[in-house]
Parts: sequence; C-alpha cells; structure tokens
Amino acid sequence: MKEIILSLTPTHWQDYELIDSGGFEKLERFGEFIISRPEPQAIWDRSMTEAEWREKAHAHFAKEKNNPEKGQWKELKKIPHNWQIDYGNPSGLNIKLNLALTSFKHIGLFPEQAVNWDYIQESLSQMPVKNPKVLNLFAYTGAASVAAKAAGAEVTHLDAVKQVVTWSRHNMEASGQSGIRWVVDDAMKYIKREVRRGNKYHGIILDPPAYGRGPDGEKWILEEQINEMLKLCAEILEPEHHFLILNMYSLSFSSIIAANLVKSNFKEINNPEQGELYLEDHFHKKLPLGIFYRFRK
Repeated sequence: MKEIILSLTPTHWQDYELIDSGGFEKLERFGEFIISRPEPQAIWDRSMTEAEWREKAHAHFAKEKNNPEKGQWKELKKIPHNWQIDYGNPSGLNIKLNLALTSFKHIGLFPEQAVNWDYIQESLSQMPVKNPKVLNLFAYTGAASVAAKAAGAEVTHLDAVKQVVTWSRHNMEASGQSGIRWVVDDAMKYIKREVRRGNKYHGIILDPPAYGRGPDGEKWILEEQINEMLKLCAEILEPEHHFLILNMYSLSFSSIIAANLVKSNFKEINNPEQGELYLEDHFHKKLPLGIFYRFRK
C-alpha cells in the first residue's frame, strides 16, 4: 500500500480568499464582505498593519477574556447578519452556502474543506452504483452533504445541534437540491444502532470536534472516542465500492495519528491519502487548518 502524504489547499474558490494571517488572527473575504477573527494557529506576525486590517474589514470578532471561543462581532462597515456565497469546480459541482455572524466566531463554513467536497464528488462519480448511500457524521452546516447529494448520493446528515441541521437544510435548498435525510442525534449512539441494524454506506464522512455534546448531554472527547467510532465505521462501510474521509482539527494531532487510527480499524485500504489542509494568504503564508486521512475503492 503506497502512502501518499499531501498538503492540500482549495484551488477553485472565487467567493473566498485568505487575505492575511498573523498575530493569532486571520483576515478573510467571503463574497463581498471581509472579516477578521481569531486564529490560534497564526502565531507569526501579520504582513499588513492593524490599521490596514481595520480599513479592509467589515466586521471584527472581539473575543471574551475568559472564553476565547465566544465574543461579539464589532461592525466596522455595513454588513448583513446573513448572506450567501457560491462554490463551484470545473467538474460541475455548484453549491450555494448561507453564512451568518455567530457568537462563536464561526460563520457556517470551513473553506479549506472544499478539497474534500471535490473528493466526494469525484469518488461518487467513479462509483458504479446507482444512488450510493453516504453518511455524514458531525456534519455541521452540511456543505459536504450538499456536495454528496449534488453528485447523486442518498445522504444521511447527522449533527447533535438542531439549529445547524436547519442551517444545512437551507444550504440544500439554496443549492437546488432536495431529499437529504436529517438526523439530530449523538453520533456514537446513532452509529451503534446502524451496526445493529446491519445498514451499510458507500461513503462515510467524519469531521469530529475535539470536544462536543450530544442533544441529551452526551459527552464527546476526540482522543477518547475516535478509535471506537472508526471501529464501528468499518462495520458499516460497503466492502466493494466506498470512500471514507476522516478530518480532524486538534492542535495535538498529526496525520500520522489519523493514519494509525484508520489502518488499525479497516482491513482493506485502497488509494490512501493523508496530510494537512491549509489556506494560503496573499503573502504566501500557509495557515494549517486540520489533518485528514481518506481512501476509496
């Protein structure tokens, strides 16, 4: 089994760009609007001055002192609370995504994940299966779910937060798609039920957080539970035609850890790829934004 180690960044974005990074922040354009927000990995200096950042930005996220994940958006220029952007690639994937300024610095999109949306579309287009079944766990606002649906899959989208599942539905509708199956549940509980039911999927997408809570307060701790979850995924992945994407964002994890986890739980791995996802700013600084392991047959 040949190991391919990659550093991947999206190449088809028109409505997104990372303008600058540094000083534990990043300056980004989403469509017509530019925002600045915290980024713990950007430990280097900015290439532009703070005054230049504030001049460009429509909004800046000011974090709380006691909780760096929470805070308030400070409007510097007129910016709507909600807006839309488009993503497309030369292979015909076209999706529309709804964005919003939230109290947790996020806006409903992780733009580096576009490389995985392309991979999902390519994997499904090569699969000699009518309406392949795809399970998206920890699915957030569902860009990957919409990409899979647009590529002809029967998609089950699971997240523990009802509000982001509603957000995902809006993304599906804005993209001209329909028929995604929505599930608000704890991911571990759900996948255990799927194993008992004997259900199988041609594609499994996992983008688990470092920490999380299920709808009934179930606790998720990445390093304690991801190994068990991958064991269960191995039981429900179709053996003949399939793909799996594991994406993780944890400062303590490397793609070597992801590779060890997958290889210890899946008997057959074809066409494996592992590495880092990153975004590059205008000054050629590369901002790492997660690690991945993926394979397909």
